[in-house]
Amino acid sequence: MKILTFFVGDLAGYETERGRTDLEVKTVNEISAIIQEIRSVLEQSRRNTVQQVNCELLNTYWNIGRIICEYEQSVPERADYGKRTLKELSSELTKEFGKGFSRSNLQNMRLFYLSYKKCQTLSGKLSWSHYCELLSISDEDKRSFYEKEAVNAGWSVRELKRHIESSLFERLLLSRRIADKEQVLTLARRGNEITEPSDIIRDPYVFEFLGLPEDKPVMESDLERTLVQQIETFLLELGRGFMFVGSQQRITINNTHYYVDMVFYNKIFRAYVLVELKTAKLTPEAAGQINMYLNYYAAEVNDADDNPPIGIILCTDKESISAEYALGGLSNNIFASKYVLYMPDKDQLIAKVEAVLQKWHFE
Repeated sequence: MKILTFFVGDLAGYETERGRTDLEVKTVNEISAIIQEIRSVLEQSRRNTVQQVNCELLNTYWNIGRIICEYEQSVPERADYGKRTLKELSSELTKEFGKGFSRSNLQNMRLFYLSYKKCQTLSGKLSWSHYCELLSISDEDKRSFYEKEAVNAGWSVRELKRHIESSLFERLLLSRRIADKEQVLTLARRGNEITEPSDIIRDPYVFEFLGLPEDKPVMESDLERTLVQQIETFLLELGRGFMFVGSQQRITINNTHYYVDMVFYNKIFRAYVLVELKTAKLTPEAAGQINMYLNYYAAEVNDADDNPPIGIILCTDKESISAEYALGGLSNNIFASKYVLYMPDKDQLIAKVEAVLQKWHFE
């Protein structure tokens, strides 16, 4: 009893500023640690459950599509039979099972099976809504690309839809100057593999989300301000691995202040990415300016484990010969890319891709 009394009295002498003893503080910290661990277990369990349910749903819809197609194949007049059957199926299934069996959704299930003949190839990381968007793409290679990118980048359905509408596949083909069938198939089957700085460049960049007028001149300050306001969508357009550092980042050389329009950090390359905005065509002065900024970042800002910084000049136009002379011979990674304030015309982009491939005798 004397020992216990001494122990309690001793604890009372070590009260914290908040009126708690060291033992009480330790207990609270331990409980917080336990709660955090339990929280992690519960969150992981919920994610696993959602993914399992999603996989089962995809498997179910795939099998419904299979059943519909197998019955269609057994009937000579398939077209008329198919239209009539889907309508009747929709009515009966809705009565028995509720929503989710509209005629259009059943048609998607049918197309789902026809487009993915092996159920094992489906990704549980994509929802049925993702696949409904993908099914709108008839070209198998193009659809494969968007599927891989949606998985790799974790796109939401909205983000997937925007990338499809902005013709990301064609833009990457053009920016990489892909010239043969194997390169096209590699991009389609593996998605956008990022192994070197040029892999993050898109041409053109699409800024339709800014809502700026196409037929009126835009000041660089206004363009920068609206990009910062819409930074989440801009990061989506830039691609994987980008984190926003800030705008108008000051650097000082010989007591003269300069300001980089926008600075990002790319986690994949472990490198700063400096973006200069130009509301006119590419000029040699712009290339020289960003080259100076990159040299400064490499010498003064980079940490020991950072890779050389990357520069991107976003302009309204870049004539290929001028760009070649302006950027040629520079040791830094500097890229010039055009931006547009509207969704590009898909047919025009496809025509450009086909023209490039034909130039290299690709059929």
